[in-house]
Amino acid sequence: QVQLAESGGGLLQPGGSLILSCAVSGLTLDYYVIGWFRQAPGKQREGVSCISSSDGSIYYSDSVKGRFTMSRGHAMNTVYLQMDSLNPDDTAVYYCGVPRVPCIVAVTAPPSVSYWGQGTQVTVSS
Repeated sequence: QVQLAESGGGLLQPGGSLILSCAVSGLTLDYYVIGWFRQAPGKQREGVSCISSSDGSIYYSDSVKGRFTMSRGHAMNTVYLQMDSLNPDDTAVYYCGVPRVPCIVAVTAPPSVSYWGQGTQVTVSS
């Protein structure tokens, strides 16, 4: 049984930083693409970042490029999302997911995902 569990969300002020974690069980990330997604109130879920299984390349959406950094942990079945220079537009529920599509599609097109985590809320507000 595949399970993804996000943690690390919270409330913070504009300009702040936060690290999200996603622990994956039931599959080995060496063989699967893994990504972070978010859904803001009243908006569609969108891809934020993604790590390719083939070569470890990391992709970002234009809205977070240069501010967010995705990585894999030493345990290799955990991924992280370091979020810096947060602003109110980053307020959303953040999900990790296993896309059915390549990373370049996962961060630019509506999500096509096999497995989702339960999500963690990130609120940026002064």
